[in-house]
Amino acid sequence: MDVKVKEHMKIGDLAHRTGVSRRLLRYYEEQGLLRPVRLPNGYREYAEGDVAAVHHIRAMLAAGLPTAVIARLLPCVHDDGGRMVPTACPGMLGNLRRERRRIAETIERLQTSQRALDTMLAAVRPEA
Repeated sequence: MDVKVKEHMKIGDLAHRTGVSRRLLRYYEEQGLLRPVRLPNGYREYAEGDVAAVHHIRAMLAAGLPTAVIARLLPCVHDDGGRMVPTACPGMLGNLRRERRRIAETIERLQTSQRALDTMLAAVRPEA
């Protein structure tokens, strides 16, 4: 049984297929992550590849990457059996290492704050 896949879709179709809201899809477009074709009536028309792109964007956001970095790395990933696979693109390794360092530094700052709060909590005498 052949299932015909739509070659082009409107924003509502893409939202339904990816589970991402229309508002968020428009934001991805504003950030340069998606580039739908604009029809004469102003509607956005997405390609089948945009479904995978949205899944890749979501995976990279979940990894803590900002949209500016995702925009640089998005062309460097592809699907392999439903799994996102990065390919070696210029600057990819450096970008990923830099972002990992940034996240590690943020975690360290938060842990320092948590320890300071724990110290304050331990010093507080219960109210009578």
